[in-house]
Amino acid sequence: MVQKYQSPVRVYKHPFELIMAAYERRFPTCPLIPMFVDSDTVNEFRSEDGAIHIIERRCKLDIDAPRLLKKIAGVDYVYFVQKNSLNSRERTLHIEAHNETFANRVIIKEHCCYTVHPENEDWTCFEQSASLDIKSFFGFESTVEKIAMKQYTSNIKKGKEIIEYYLHQLEEEGITFVPRWTPPPLAPSAETAASCRKRAASLASVAPEAAQKEGLSSEALSSPSGASEPAAGTPDDKLDADYIKRYLGDLTPLQESCLIRLRQWLQETHKGKIPKDEHILRFLRARDFNIDKAREIMCQSLTWRKQHQVDYILDTWNPPQVLQDYYAGGWHHHDKDGRPLYVLRLGQMDTKGLVRALGEEALLRYVLSINEEGLRRCEENTKVFGRPISSWTCLVDLEGLNMRHLWRPGVKALLRIIEVVEANYPETLGRLLILRAPRVFPVLWTLVSPFIDDNTRRKFLIYAGNDYQGPGGLLDYIDKEVIPDFLGGECMCEVPEGGLVPKSLYRTAEELENEDLKLWTETIYQSASVFKGAPHEILVQIVDASSVITWDFDVCKGDIVFNIYHSKRSPQPPKKDSLGAHSITSPGGNNVQLIDRAWQLGRDYSMVESPLICREGESVQGSHVTRWPGFYILQWKFHSMPACAATNLPRVDDVLASLQVSSHKCKVMYYTEVIGSEDFRGSMTSLESSHSGFSQLSAATTSSSQSHSSSMASRWRLC
Repeated sequence: MVQKYQSPVRVYKHPFELIMAAYERRFPTCPLIPMFVDSDTVNEFRSEDGAIHIIERRCKLDIDAPRLLKKIAGVDYVYFVQKNSLNSRERTLHIEAHNETFANRVIIKEHCCYTVHPENEDWTCFEQSASLDIKSFFGFESTVEKIAMKQYTSNIKKGKEIIEYYLHQLEEEGITFVPRWTPPPLAPSAETAASCRKRAASLASVAPEAAQKEGLSSEALSSPSGASEPAAGTPDDKLDADYIKRYLGDLTPLQESCLIRLRQWLQETHKGKIPKDEHILRFLRARDFNIDKAREIMCQSLTWRKQHQVDYILDTWNPPQVLQDYYAGGWHHHDKDGRPLYVLRLGQMDTKGLVRALGEEALLRYVLSINEEGLRRCEENTKVFGRPISSWTCLVDLEGLNMRHLWRPGVKALLRIIEVVEANYPETLGRLLILRAPRVFPVLWTLVSPFIDDNTRRKFLIYAGNDYQGPGGLLDYIDKEVIPDFLGGECMCEVPEGGLVPKSLYRTAEELENEDLKLWTETIYQSASVFKGAPHEILVQIVDASSVITWDFDVCKGDIVFNIYHSKRSPQPPKKDSLGAHSITSPGGNNVQLIDRAWQLGRDYSMVESPLICREGESVQGSHVTRWPGFYILQWKFHSMPACAATNLPRVDDVLASLQVSSHKCKVMYYTEVIGSEDFRGSMTSLESSHSGFSQLSAATTSSSQSHSSSMASRWRLC
């Protein structure tokens, strides 16, 4: 497996020329990097005007590895080739490096770049990316990978320290300013310039030739060092190391890299709004910074938020009066770490009465609104306290808890709430203080603990009786001034006291069922399953030409191909997929096929848009201006991996990818709408399918699209 690293943007508040003077002092060896034994200059080129300086070095490293491993490998030192290209005119330095030793077994590539800060020409930015691919190493591949990653991350941490060390050294020598490059008075002749270009091109070919002798392919060298070069873009597209420390906390280099790479993936697949960095980081932490696992659960959560319009819950949903009167919970100041503090008097709450009066879904929606408010308060406290705050503290008072609270429908509702919160609000609970736990608490804990994540359970602190008043108790986590009055403090707590819900407010099971269905079907989206050989199709009848068909869908599972067809004749009534095993249980989930197998493309129906391949996790929006009246069919089709053109056999990568799609099944969640030509004309232009996301957890918005014969590009914002 190829290991990749991408750094954030690190900013030096010094001019580029001074940073270059400090950087050059690292050679031929650097005492601050013990493993960097020596370096020799292999090739060097300097242009006539002095603006371009290219130098290639062969670096000798003493890797900290077990002596037995070195003996088996037959080497004491490892050699790398480093090529530095300094452009004083543009004020950039590009550094490319690759391993010379064991190049046919291990491929290490690195690209670093020093540039001028885009908003302050007296500051310097630094970025680096790297990749490690171990093909084989005498059966010690895993060991070598761990050693390499450990060595690399330790050097990353030292990188900024080394530059600052040499800057301080320059300052002690009285060097605090290095003049910028200026062109010489007389420009070189055309003949001299041509000679310079020829020499530079000759030097540029030396490194690839040497690398190819060691087994590196030309494709691997087609980009600088084969690693992903830091992408160009505006400062808003990239993460600054100081920003990460200020708003996200102290992360290791590899954790920073995971955040940046997952963020880049979201920017590529959701080319609209993407989740805020804090939210991305929560999902990474929940999966121990495993990018693939974090991406999977985050995409599922974003789709869930969109389907149930959770982003707008604080603005559009008003809790019933019963909840406001009898739900004994509310926000109450903050703890000693600056986390928002939520107080829940569970022992005083009539869970049975609330479930009978409101139903399970209304309680769930209320808890979701509490979590949304918690996210908002975390952002506010981050600004107030000047440090990252991404979670809240929950204080649960169990005084009054009894067997009434173990009523089975109430426990079922609690388990459902825990399941939904765990899946969609990971790493938001910083600490849970459970006070005055009675004897019945172990029974409740036995029921709910299996549904709570191990990382979350480690944040629980449980106190029986009045133990919370002693050493290691409440005062260790909450200031005395904000301890609620019902716990012996002096602060008046405005949390409702709860109490029994009047039975006159109870509703019948049928009423509650209808209400629950209403709450969770208040969505414009429908779900569908797509199978290999069984696409999902919907019919749109157009009466007036120049109407606009709009669509918005998410690919929840698998890869699909989206097509739009036109037919003058009406398809037969839709038929459900006859395979019972292929039915899905989510509301609105179905598989409908409209195009008769006897129909021929070009005779009975025609394609009006180019096919669009959509990958798992992508969100797609677009529209089509109709040319003719008739019947339009929107189709989501299973995407089969193409076979190798030369052999007509599937590639190994394609086979492995197809195995990841269980039973050749895909899922989509979609919404379509037809806008009349009279409403459309002059109000908006048509949008070709583009990828986007519409979560309120988003921080930045970008959009891009291209023109089609029937689709004109436009920016489209959904509010």
